[in-house]
Amino acid sequence: MRDQSTHIVSGYDTDLKSLTHALTDLGTLVSEMVEGAMRAFKKRDSVLAEKIIARDSDANKRQHKIDEDVQRIIALRNPVAQDLRRIIGATRIASDLERVGDLAEGIAKRALLLNEEPRIDMSKSVYRMGKQVRKQLSGALDTLLKEDAISALHYWQADSDIDDLYNSIFRELVTVMMGDPRTIPACAELLFVAKNLERIGDHATNICEAIYFTAKADQLINDPSLAPMMQDPGVRKTL
Repeated sequence: MRDQSTHIVSGYDTDLKSLTHALTDLGTLVSEMVEGAMRAFKKRDSVLAEKIIARDSDANKRQHKIDEDVQRIIALRNPVAQDLRRIIGATRIASDLERVGDLAEGIAKRALLLNEEPRIDMSKSVYRMGKQVRKQLSGALDTLLKEDAISALHYWQADSDIDDLYNSIFRELVTVMMGDPRTIPACAELLFVAKNLERIGDHATNICEAIYFTAKADQLINDPSLAPMMQDPGVRKTL
């Protein structure tokens, strides 16, 4: 009986580790997609953009596999407490990562369209926003590996900076279009790229929320240290 119990525990641990590795692999894939999409955007590299678009199907398959693994673990292992939170969190995180892949694919598609338009100076601002978003996403994924609630809180709060960047770029692009209607096609595509980046930042914060809940058994919105921020509807996060 003891040997059987040991085997069951060992198998459970293996399942949990495999789930974490699958999440990490998906995170690495979509992070590379975001980086590649922004490099294609900056370099006006249509070949690279096409490669990023093609990788989205792999991200979708990985997310579906994680969902299947979660269902199997719940059915076979009957997890409770932190294990259950970790497993449910894996589903939430996988969904957010899959959406990041979709958004990276969207940026690559916009890069292809931008290659048909004259380059405008605002492209540099959008690329700088992309660097900030990639930093936030990388931080969220590192937090996932460490299951570090404090780091999750830090990267969650950083999303307001990305929102400010997006709003600034939006205003500048509108001004450029009003000043020269010939720039409207390129500026419109840049707006889509910037919006996709802003949404990637949102998904990075969702990942931080899931990590925090797994570690603390509480929602970030209930953290008393966030009370001043929560009073501002402009930065309040909805779980």
